[in-house]
Amino acid sequence: MDHASVADRMTTTALLERLVAFDTTSRNSNLALIEFIRDYLDRHGVAYRVSTDTTGQKANLHAIIGPNTAGGLALSGHVDTVPVDGQAWTGDPFTLRRRDGKLFARGACDMKGFVAACLAAVPDFQARELVRPLHLFISYDEEVGCFGARRLIEDMADSGLKPDMCVVGEPSGMQPILAHKGKLDLTVTVRGLTGHSSDPARGVNAVQAAGEAIAWVAREARRLAMEGPFEPGFDPPHTTIHVGTVYGGTILNIIPEHATFSMEWRGIPGDPPERHMQRMRAWIGETIEPAMKAVHATCGFEYEVGLEMPGMALPPDHALTAMVKQVTGSNSVGKVSYGTEGGFYQQAGIPTIVCGPGHIVQAHQPDEWIAQSELDACDRFVRRLADRLLA
Repeated sequence: MDHASVADRMTTTALLERLVAFDTTSRNSNLALIEFIRDYLDRHGVAYRVSTDTTGQKANLHAIIGPNTAGGLALSGHVDTVPVDGQAWTGDPFTLRRRDGKLFARGACDMKGFVAACLAAVPDFQARELVRPLHLFISYDEEVGCFGARRLIEDMADSGLKPDMCVVGEPSGMQPILAHKGKLDLTVTVRGLTGHSSDPARGVNAVQAAGEAIAWVAREARRLAMEGPFEPGFDPPHTTIHVGTVYGGTILNIIPEHATFSMEWRGIPGDPPERHMQRMRAWIGETIEPAMKAVHATCGFEYEVGLEMPGMALPPDHALTAMVKQVTGSNSVGKVSYGTEGGFYQQAGIPTIVCGPGHIVQAHQPDEWIAQSELDACDRFVRRLADRLLA
């Protein structure tokens, strides 16, 4: 039996077993996994493009089945995973285990299960002789900022092979997700003036200045919860703000000259986090900094924007919405507060929806798992989507 016939017989579960065996935690290279997928596609005669990060140690793969042109539909999945460090796994995280209709491994749910389903369907996609292209997007570093998707979008600009629509297979219980929030991370550094704590007026206490700003964040979080703006379907249905880390000071009897804290906004569509950041900076500039600079001109706040992820919002009456609802048999659609690569694809002019196997609560956990029934449903889903491309 030759390689191609063996590949034809690979099930989603068999492919998932191979994919999870690669430790593609975001800090690691994913080249070995991409080479496995390249070999699989080569045996099926599928055309693809590979794009890499600046180090050459991370790679995306953009495969096209059917006409090698722009247009058609993309199925998108990332193959990086979150770490397993410090988690209480009951078995090897990188060996697929089966029990009671569940498949356990890091990445089984988020989101190598979807990728495996897409790859398992390749022979069926080819047998359909598609009249429009079906694209497969396989990307790196989604978990740390969707950097692979950004690079893939750049490569599409070079190739001209941009699809008309995209389905991102993040775990959604095979329910269509039309929208998710955008995200902005901010690191705030406070510069004070040190001195002996017995004479605090001669110094500028960076920790206390940071504390005033953090208190504003807490008030702002309450204001947003009470006043909105609101968008039904999200939980919570408004933009959120929170501080995640705080550092500052050395010992009690020294006025701290440095402090830093990290924070984030998660904004509903139409309520960009950037406007909230400007509002905070204006308040700090008017309320906290004048007294600091009156003691010494070098004192004050500095801001460093980290991760920015655009939100996603697909109109309920879009053709892609109707297609995915029909294919899944779902009468309802949802919205989620976590981010995906979908926001970047939509920003690049590709209408995008989220729909994939498994549930987000099962992801990122020790003994991460996905139900076999979810993979079976995904198998049917991707093939029905391909059938729609024949119409």
